[in-house]
Amino acid sequence: MTDFTINGNGIQEARTAASRSNSFSQASQSSQTAAEFINSQLQLEAEAREALPYQFDTCTRPLGALRQSLFSCLTCNPPPASSSDPYTPAGVCYSCSISCHGEHTLVELFSKRHFVCDCGTTRLPSSCPCTLRLSEATGAKGGVHSEEPAQGNKYNQNFRNIFCGCGEEYDAHQEKGTMFQCLGLGTTEDGGCGEDWWHPECVVGLGREAYQKDIEKFVANKHDGPTNRPRTSVSVTTIITSESMSASGAQEPDPVTIQTAVANSISVAEQIENEEAAEDDDPPLPPGFPQENDFETFICYKCADAFPWIKRYAGAPGFLPAVYFKPGGNDHDTQEGPKRLAQNSSTSEMVSKKRKADDDDDEMTENEPHAQLKRQRSEAPLTGPTSTTRVLPLTPKKPSSGSTCHLETLPPASNAHISLFMYADFRDHLCRCASCFPLLKPHPQLLEEEETYEPPISEDEEGEQGGSVGTGSLLNRGEAAFNNMDRVRAIEGAMVYAHLKDKVKAFLQPFAESGQVVGAEDIKAYFEKLRGDAEAIKDAAGGASSLSKKGDGGDGSGGGASDGRKEQSGY
Repeated sequence: MTDFTINGNGIQEARTAASRSNSFSQASQSSQTAAEFINSQLQLEAEAREALPYQFDTCTRPLGALRQSLFSCLTCNPPPASSSDPYTPAGVCYSCSISCHGEHTLVELFSKRHFVCDCGTTRLPSSCPCTLRLSEATGAKGGVHSEEPAQGNKYNQNFRNIFCGCGEEYDAHQEKGTMFQCLGLGTTEDGGCGEDWWHPECVVGLGREAYQKDIEKFVANKHDGPTNRPRTSVSVTTIITSESMSASGAQEPDPVTIQTAVANSISVAEQIENEEAAEDDDPPLPPGFPQENDFETFICYKCADAFPWIKRYAGAPGFLPAVYFKPGGNDHDTQEGPKRLAQNSSTSEMVSKKRKADDDDDEMTENEPHAQLKRQRSEAPLTGPTSTTRVLPLTPKKPSSGSTCHLETLPPASNAHISLFMYADFRDHLCRCASCFPLLKPHPQLLEEEETYEPPISEDEEGEQGGSVGTGSLLNRGEAAFNNMDRVRAIEGAMVYAHLKDKVKAFLQPFAESGQVVGAEDIKAYFEKLRGDAEAIKDAAGGASSLSKKGDGGDGSGGGASDGRKEQSGY
């Protein structure tokens, strides 16, 4: 063993060096270089462009009735506490939600058909006018309010932030799982839902509380398996293997993932597994509800009851079998609920695994030229030896007469509450004979797929798409403003900028040479000096000192203290 001896001065010097190092480390962690600040600013601007990719400088009201994305402003138009109290709902378009209600509490309603923006109408208070449209009174842009709203707009409970047949308020931070939007055959006046959003459990009749209990039991049973055994060691082998895989060109694990794995005493592979499982934390679909990949859209039981003729298509080509609404949950009990959830979950996993296998097959197809030929042979029907196969001419099929009604060949409509789930091509299987077409005509969404209006994609200063209006980088916006100035002001601005750049460079030079971190107080003091504020503060302080000395007889000895201050006496 080797002994080390440090004298008192050495200890003091070591402590001082450690203190300086620690102080510099803390300052480095809390400070930013100019390059880091610019990069963080560009990152924030890129995120803003990604979140708001469309232009928001034009209100859609002049375009008339559209299927478009809508928002309900709870700040301008708060709903009453009771649903029975009178309420005047209103919806605003994408552009107005940002430009006119950007700092308000909004409810995203997603797409609604045949709707005209309500911003700047009597449905919203005049204190929040539309800032995008031209005012007829002044001819200027903005200040539009108290206009007559469109009479054709239809509203439902979504504008109160209430969704689904259960009538619950939507909380994006608490809600888990996926909600599905009904195709919306009927409005609330017709007895339908008006394109409402539904919880899967509410479609089949399960109570929300009972379903949540089943979810909790299912999750508890799932996590009580042998895979959750306690671990007491770190799998260093996995980390080394991962690093060697990175050297060979494979995907390298995130350093944060490795650190988290080490902190939790598990392997990197298990940590990645846990992260993927956390991302896919949607609860399983309730029993009786189709898998998400099995249908394109659906019609809820409210809309089906409002137009019962549509029920006859349940189970027909283009439609899945009927999904029944049974309050209480399809013979639901405390034991069977978690079991059926487990069955649904295993089905979902099988679908996911099947899709992954299909993806792997696609990759094999790209890498192996003979894979496609092999698949064609394996998928070909077994018809026996080709020598005995004969192709017989077929008589062309006559087109079906327009008087033949396909709907009449279907079973009668069910009297029960059922929801219909449809494939993407369900419209091709709807009967359009002379007697059925009048049933379809009031519902254009059944005749053809609807297009949802989207504002134009913004283009940034380089002409690339993906940026919103007014969200270009500060550098580009500054250059644009500089280019729009007149020549004299531009030259003066360039001279002032060059002068300021030289001064700031001279101020920062000592910091750069010594390696010292520039603090906020240093910058504040420098610009005070640059503006002359420091001299003004000193002059004011000196004037105050001389006045106090003068009032004290000029000897500065008032009150036994020579700091130039004196208490004010009463009258």
